[in-house]
Amino acid sequence: MSKQKIGFIGVGVMGASIVKHLLKDGYEVNIYNRTKSKADEVVSLGAIWQDTPKAVTIESDIVFTIVGYPKDVEEVYYSEDGIFAGATSEKILVDMTTSTPSLAQKIFATGRERKIEVLDAPVSGGDLGAKNGTLTIMVGGTKEAYQIVEPIFNVFSGKVKLQGAAGSGQHTKMANQIMIAGTMVGMSELLVYANAAGLELESVLDTVGGGSAQNWSLTNYAPRILREDFTAGFFVKHFVKDLKIALAEAEKMDIQLPGTSLAKELYEKLENQGHGNDGTQALIKLWWPAGVQPKRN
Repeated sequence: MSKQKIGFIGVGVMGASIVKHLLKDGYEVNIYNRTKSKADEVVSLGAIWQDTPKAVTIESDIVFTIVGYPKDVEEVYYSEDGIFAGATSEKILVDMTTSTPSLAQKIFATGRERKIEVLDAPVSGGDLGAKNGTLTIMVGGTKEAYQIVEPIFNVFSGKVKLQGAAGSGQHTKMANQIMIAGTMVGMSELLVYANAAGLELESVLDTVGGGSAQNWSLTNYAPRILREDFTAGFFVKHFVKDLKIALAEAEKMDIQLPGTSLAKELYEKLENQGHGNDGTQALIKLWWPAGVQPKRN
């Protein structure tokens, strides 16, 4: 049985690595990206460039999207040259953008009207997870569509699970981002405190990382900070977007998330200082403006 033809829209930090895994596994991949030059590498590896999301959809059986913001998702699905302009009933559409649960439900409803299956499937794991094929994928939609796409998810993920109906993947991603918000603030404050106390930071990280303080942020982002590496595994500007979504959804459910609110304020401050295109580990710059630990006398 021949493999499905894959469409992939959005080949940025995450998307390019995912496309590479799909190509390596033998899938034919049609791609589109808003900035064509960013697709040059994956095209050189065998991906097939298409001029519009509509063209990608026409040439593909299953179409994945991973773009920046909910407004980008709306445009790529509903514009004149968008996905729905080329989608027919045998297609499956999968949005991996971290977006709003309500938009995921809207896209699902549009798909239902046209007898097209739609999944919301945001991911976690950052650039390293994408490069290593170990992303965590949180899926909302029907069990039938999920079972068809699951083998493809497994090509570039370490863990994937259907969470429930349309929008459930996005709600699970919001829960994920709420947790990360707390660990990023804690990791930054740990470094600030330990440095002010005159401790050797590599030794502190090695020690506390072996105990109950161990977490993904500490393991993956603290070493980057010590290397003064603020390149984006996940952009500050996108994390601000995610935290705003999480807090808006919490308000709808009449719940208070004070820790997440504080993290959102801190990341907004960081973005307003011009660090929106840095990685989320740049939060340390609120304490160490140059991104370098202050030298102690």
